[in-house]
Amino acid sequence: MDDDHGTTAGDQGAPLHPDLEPLAFLLGRWEGAGVGGYPTIESFQFGQEMTFSHNGKPFLSYVSRTWRLDAEGHIGQPLATEAGFWRPQPEGKVEVLLAHPTGITEIYLGEVNGTRVDLATDVVARTESAKEYTAGKRLYGLIGEDLGWAYDMAAEGQPLQSHVSAQLKRVG
Repeated sequence: MDDDHGTTAGDQGAPLHPDLEPLAFLLGRWEGAGVGGYPTIESFQFGQEMTFSHNGKPFLSYVSRTWRLDAEGHIGQPLATEAGFWRPQPEGKVEVLLAHPTGITEIYLGEVNGTRVDLATDVVARTESAKEYTAGKRLYGLIGEDLGWAYDMAAEGQPLQSHVSAQLKRVG
């Protein structure tokens, strides 16, 4: 079926659209751990799985899920989940659309520089029941063969500041 609604496991056999070349380093499944904190919550450790895939069209499909890790590294309760699309644009620009089951959607605008992507929110939309969240900045990049990423947010009356970061290894 030819549609723009994401990918399935069989889609990785599709040829990579030429527009995706600058983002090709992200393709695959990544797993690892990170740390988080914010003035309104206690600091925590988390595990993460992140997948970037494509179906031959000029966008990446993206899914991330996280879960709490205890002091010994054992998996605990689920944390954040997000899904969306990464859309490369001319001159090294990129648009990222993300949706969260907590009632928040975001549109990020950013730049791709080699194996580094810098993003900042252009639009944040919230449902009536969603927590107050106003802005985000994200950085994704290769650290050797690993994917590192960091997320700063402005929420719950707090200014933009560090929230979570992780280092992930490509798997599979």
